[in-house]
Amino acid sequence: MINDYEARNDITDQNYATAHTDATTLSNDDVVSTLNGLIETCKDGQEGFQQAAEGVQNSELKTLFYNLGQQRAQFAGELQTLVRGLGGDPEKSGSISGALHRGWINIKSAVTGQDESAILNECERGEDVAKNAYKEALEQNLPANVLSTVQTQYTAVQAAHDKVKALRDSAANAANTASNRY
Repeated sequence: MINDYEARNDITDQNYATAHTDATTLSNDDVVSTLNGLIETCKDGQEGFQQAAEGVQNSELKTLFYNLGQQRAQFAGELQTLVRGLGGDPEKSGSISGALHRGWINIKSAVTGQDESAILNECERGEDVAKNAYKEALEQNLPANVLSTVQTQYTAVQAAHDKVKALRDSAANAANTASNRY
């Protein structure tokens, strides 16, 4: 017997698959380009989280940022493998000019001031950009193996975004409460 949850998921999965099979298939070069854009996003996130980890004193935040940086390095490696499998030349780093667009450029100034709220805010901005980059990639008609990897990574990016945003909001609320006491 199938339950309501399974029935809804089957329908959703079918609709998703239909939407992707009806779309125009991307060229190999377009898939490589999309993946290389995500690699740059991951590399920028890796660097941003590394800088954030070095800029905070709170050991829990430091650990979270190091772990997220390592996650982004792993994601970049997985994407680079996919690019090689497609016969492409994988991106090996983020780009300085692209970092501005991917939301991580202001992390250096936040870290310099060692303001945890500012650092969390910049990390959340970077995660917004990463989340959007993955959404855009998922709107492409990617090959099934690529789509599966990108979807899995997007889910993790979304979870990281939500965690950082909740920590940022919590820090802002704590700061507001402290300032209202005086």
